[in-house]
Amino acid sequence: MADESPIESRFEFWEDPSAQAGLADVLALPDSDWRPRDSGSASFGMTPSAYWLRVAVRNGTPQQLNLIAELAYSQLDDVVFHVFDGQSRVHRFATGDTRPFYPREVEHPHMLLRFALAPQQTKTLYVRVETAGPMILPLKIWRENQFFGAASNEQKLHFFYYGCLVVIVLINLAVFLTLRERLYLYYALAISGYLLFFASSEGYSFQLLYPDAPWLHARALLASMPILALFSVLFCRSFLKVASHSPRLDLAMRVMICFEVVNFAAALTLDYNLAMKISAFSALVFFSLLFVAGPITWAAGVRAGAFFTLAWTPLTIGVLATAGRALGFFPVNFMTEYAMQIGSGLEAFILTLALADRLYQEREDKIQAQAHSLREEKARSEAQYRLTEAMTHDAVTGLPNRNRFERMVNEQLANHPNGQFMVGVARITRLDEINRTLGLTRSERLLKRLAQQMTELASQLPNVHHSRDDLGRVECVYQLSGDSFGILVRADRTQDDFSRLNQALALLSEPVPLDNLAIELHPKFGASLYPNHGTNAALLIRNAHVGMEIAPRGPYATGFYSRDLDIYSEGRLTLMTDLREALRTDQTDLHYQPKLCLSTGQIIGLEALIRWHHPHRGWVYPSDFIPLAEETGVITELTRWAVTRGLRDLAGPLGHLTNLGLSINISARDLSAAGLKERIETVLGEHKIEASRLTLELTETAAMEDPEKGLKALNALANIGVGVSVDDFGSGYSSLSYLKELPATEIKLDRALITDVCSSESSRVIVETAINMVHGLGYRVIAEGVEDEDTARLLKDLGCDHLQGYWLCHPLPLADLLDWLSEQAPARSRESRAQSLMR
Repeated sequence: MADESPIESRFEFWEDPSAQAGLADVLALPDSDWRPRDSGSASFGMTPSAYWLRVAVRNGTPQQLNLIAELAYSQLDDVVFHVFDGQSRVHRFATGDTRPFYPREVEHPHMLLRFALAPQQTKTLYVRVETAGPMILPLKIWRENQFFGAASNEQKLHFFYYGCLVVIVLINLAVFLTLRERLYLYYALAISGYLLFFASSEGYSFQLLYPDAPWLHARALLASMPILALFSVLFCRSFLKVASHSPRLDLAMRVMICFEVVNFAAALTLDYNLAMKISAFSALVFFSLLFVAGPITWAAGVRAGAFFTLAWTPLTIGVLATAGRALGFFPVNFMTEYAMQIGSGLEAFILTLALADRLYQEREDKIQAQAHSLREEKARSEAQYRLTEAMTHDAVTGLPNRNRFERMVNEQLANHPNGQFMVGVARITRLDEINRTLGLTRSERLLKRLAQQMTELASQLPNVHHSRDDLGRVECVYQLSGDSFGILVRADRTQDDFSRLNQALALLSEPVPLDNLAIELHPKFGASLYPNHGTNAALLIRNAHVGMEIAPRGPYATGFYSRDLDIYSEGRLTLMTDLREALRTDQTDLHYQPKLCLSTGQIIGLEALIRWHHPHRGWVYPSDFIPLAEETGVITELTRWAVTRGLRDLAGPLGHLTNLGLSINISARDLSAAGLKERIETVLGEHKIEASRLTLELTETAAMEDPEKGLKALNALANIGVGVSVDDFGSGYSSLSYLKELPATEIKLDRALITDVCSSESSRVIVETAINMVHGLGYRVIAEGVEDEDTARLLKDLGCDHLQGYWLCHPLPLADLLDWLSEQAPARSRESRAQSLMR
């Protein structure tokens, strides 16, 4: 079959009156027992028989086809698909609305089967169907992409219809709550019955609300029928004022009301088939009664009778079409499938207009009489409301602000002093960029949408604290600042299960659509716990913000506050003050680790590594103060000190070693800081050292943090002759397109690549590939972390240029380094190392 042509969906069927035939029995049937169905669909009415369908599907294209077989009716009790490739069954899948919804091969209310066809391949599908309801069998074969496109469009229509009904329900409930007239409550409940009926009959309620309870699905469908009938009759009786104009019709409606109450009880208790027959009889009487009610009251002079007659006629036609399809009188097509929904939609629309007309007629005089008084009261209320809103709510999103949040949190802590609470905060990190890009008007629309989404998600989480303001509005999300939001969670009720909260945070991290744009918000999340991290709202909010800043890397990660990682704590701030003082008074020191040239055996360079012995804390490890220096900006002072001290040592005690180079580590902050190049030029000039003897090392990650600015700074340094080395190559992400733009002279392989290079063939291949690639880019290769002679020998064989590590020498203070270098006589060093590496 051509790829553009429709897929053949004609099938053959065989009726199994006993419903006992198995697959083997069906396979043994002669072809003469199979009856063709050219239309691709069939309706056999109410029948106790089981039906078997057979259809052969062939792929005449040169490509593999991914197909979906669909029985486009959700009320089939038991459906079993068998897929045969030749004489062999290759797949079996059982589904139906008497089974749990999951697992299904496609998440859809219809009965669906996924299968694939190789080019020129033919597969035969056997489908067994049994149901207590109407035997409606519309079989379609789809290409996957075509099915999902059609299903998407169909679902949009369904949910548009459901949305309209929900709006009508909400409007009438609002009117009922305002006027306290039961007419609007009856109408809202009647429309709710229609909503439940269609959601159940189309299978959406089964899919979305109770997928593991097929028995509940069956009962919900049965219960929806008496519900919609009961409240429709109550509404009709009140709307048409039947008691005043037709006593006989009123009596019939009273009897119908009592019958529907009994019908509702039967739907919940009786056998499904018996309950379905009672509901079918009820529907016939119910629609007939209401069909004549409109003309009778219209003839009696009731204005509403005309509206009701006009509204009920399309619904009655839709019911007749649907019933005819179920009984097999009418074919299965769009009109018979959706006639009742179309009719009910028209009925709801017309009756909504009728109710609006009635409301307008009855309330017009009263509204006019009270208009002046209401205007004055409204003006006072609005003034008070605006004042209250300005003090307690954000002007853009309408969310309660930080003042209300702190008051609420402190009240909860006071009321539950022994409880456990979690204050969670979320910050939209790209808000400033979004404001500058989209403008305030559009970004405010984005914030409103985000606030609505947050409120909807939080309101569905049972452990998130909810409260109501004076106007009855639910408060669960608070706006702490322009870009920060907060919630309060009862942590003692979660039992350490934050999966639903994490799912909500995952949804917040997804792009937000606005004006055909998908905008990434890049939110960050932080949290603090009561009483562990604070005993009042202000401190808990503060610590939650700190937790956000130390959040682990990864999607949807929430950072919990930790005193050990609190860079804003007094102790850690004091540490940075002490480091600044140590740099000013030259209390820090440099240790040096030599680098070896593998081809000559000579020491060709040193890497400067900072060491700090605190007068009170003792030795402070670089891992403790370097990241903090990065966060606080002290790293730039640290780098300037290291350059000054390192070049001073190179020109002074190490001045006789004129071929010795010096490497100093720098960070991303150094690249963006002003004056680095000028400082280096000044120190080089003071000590009369050639710029080529200085190499600045930075990691891949640091180089790519701000590629444009970083590349500009590195080119400026390279232009004065300073070497550039890419450190820890292979430990993070590597962008070769960016790497080749760097003015680098050498690449340092990370110690993680070197550790097991002798024992792991895959590691050896990776290192060899990296060396060849780096050489191909024109850079030297240095291996760091070399700890044994075997590794050094292998690296030499693989073509590595230089190495450093504990095998050669530990980092040494300057005095010890001079002693070590004096022991490495050049000739002796070359001979011993050459012999060692050539063994």
